[in-house]
Amino acid sequence: MKIIHSLLICLFSAVASAAAFAEVVVIVHPSNSNSFAKDELEALFMVKKSNFADGSKATVYYLSADDNNRHQFDEKVLGKSSSQLKAYWSKLVFTGKGTPPPELGNSAEAVAKVAADPSAIAYVDKAAVKDGVKVVFTLP
Repeated sequence: MKIIHSLLICLFSAVASAAAFAEVVVIVHPSNSNSFAKDELEALFMVKKSNFADGSKATVYYLSADDNNRHQFDEKVLGKSSSQLKAYWSKLVFTGKGTPPPELGNSAEAVAKVAADPSAIAYVDKAAVKDGVKVVFTLP
């Protein structure tokens, strides 16, 4: 019985580890012909820029604060922890200089938003990518 219990713990740990290291990608509508470097993405997602490089409007979407893909994106692209981002947005809101982008519940919802809106940009779990969106950046 102890062996089965140990095997189950290992199995659940492996599944949790795989989920924790999901590959995160940035997606846009297929009609978006812009190229995206890490610094461009940081400026868009920190709302320091509101337009893509070609001058067209950018509609940025975040995933919910408890989503693991968001934590990876925040750390690897924005270079900030969740608490640092929360403080950043609080300061902008308090001073009237900005508001955080809308949050979506999950990767599937983000894919649907981006597929329906040529101005949209979001990050998602690569496994959620479907027809109707284009991957423009893969997190390192």
